[in-house]
Amino acid sequence: MNVLVIGRNSGIAQAVVKKVEEAGGTAVVAGRDEVDLTDEASIAKLAEKVGAIDHVVSTGSARARGTAKELTPEAVQASLNVKVVGAILLAKHFASRMPENGSFVFLSGASARKVMPGMLAVGATNAAVDAVVRGLAVELAPIRVNAISPGTIDTGAYDALGEEKKAALFAHKQATSPVRRIGQAEDIADAVLFALTNTFMTGVSLAVDGGEVLV
Repeated sequence: MNVLVIGRNSGIAQAVVKKVEEAGGTAVVAGRDEVDLTDEASIAKLAEKVGAIDHVVSTGSARARGTAKELTPEAVQASLNVKVVGAILLAKHFASRMPENGSFVFLSGASARKVMPGMLAVGATNAAVDAVVRGLAVELAPIRVNAISPGTIDTGAYDALGEEKKAALFAHKQATSPVRRIGQAEDIADAVLFALTNTFMTGVSLAVDGGEVLV
């Protein structure tokens, strides 16, 4: 199992690499220095460099947090370009290099299913990822296409809030989540590995959110 993992060399991407290698697979990592998900030429260049590959996992994102009054068109477009247009371009340039039992795994998010103030653009982006996954699953068949939809995960993604606000958010999520804890990168990596290896699952956005959307 040869897997291309796109994303930062930390957090979820790093955890995915570890899980793939523990399962006996080989992971090829492409960070921001290797590929720009908003640039088709960059993706095409990466595809030429990587060559034949069994699976592609993309954890890339450009989150656009804020209310409608706070968001800029540029921030919203960047979010959509990285996670939605990027997913389509990865499929365009890598599907022909995959075997029939290959697959793509993208990251969606709980905000696609649960409305939260300040997550308008993030939610719209994740909902679009879910739609793209279903469409690609049909277009690329028998290659499989799935998404993992995380809830609140303890990665560097929340550091921008500042220590105090991050701690308050995590305390609230932990108290209200049905599983009574914050998710870890390994939780998502386990789900990614499941999506890579379950050959009877496609077109699915798999919620790994501790039941966050239920409350």
